[in-house]
Amino acid sequence: MQKQPQIIAIAAIGKNRGLGKDNNLIYKIPEDMKHFRDATLGHPIITGRKNFESMGRALPGRPTIVVTRDTSYTFEGVTVVHTIEDAIAKAQELDQEKIFIIGGGEIYKAALPYTDTLDLTLIDDEKPADVFFPDYSEFTKVISEEKKEHEGTSYSFVTLTR
Repeated sequence: MQKQPQIIAIAAIGKNRGLGKDNNLIYKIPEDMKHFRDATLGHPIITGRKNFESMGRALPGRPTIVVTRDTSYTFEGVTVVHTIEDAIAKAQELDQEKIFIIGGGEIYKAALPYTDTLDLTLIDDEKPADVFFPDYSEFTKVISEEKKEHEGTSYSFVTLTR
């Protein structure tokens, strides 16, 4: 029997679960960016179209799967699908170890029922946001937690499961 890859949602969120505003991340902490890169490198990433377009390109070293309702959408170097289920199925063909959900808000929400693990950077701050991470209160088991600080702002790398 084929092993199912772990599905991991990775995000940096404030106390209000804020992710982004005006198609930009609201938190840009260098160590968090490195954590994201190191965690996702070599594994498929699933992203929504708006989040993908805010990045401006496919991230190197990671097969990128873009979910969009736009059936005519294409972008060189990425796989385009139209449902989260199709995205997960495509990612499973590419990797038997890990699949990362990288946003935005609608994609995190659609993927949450399929998500095994949350890899969150919880930032002890609250900035105005127009995109939010969904309620994740069912993820109650803390696998790891590492407290950090950047320019006076406390944050923690936290790994959670149901």
